[in-house]
Amino acid sequence: MHIAYSALRPTNKTELKSNELQQRLDAYQAICEKYSREIAAIQKYLPGWTPAFERKG
Repeated sequence: MHIAYSALRPTNKTELKSNELQQRLDAYQAICEKYSREIAAIQKYLPGWTPAFERKG
């Protein structure tokens, strides 16, 4: 999850355009779907846990 989350973080402090934000959200959702079994395993010990998504822009 750290790799997926790191890929979603902006590389600079500039404001993200709405298209970029949508692409980041789409990527986040795809990663969560891909790793849904791992997320479910974590949620056994931390109910309600989800990978963080920083929404900047």
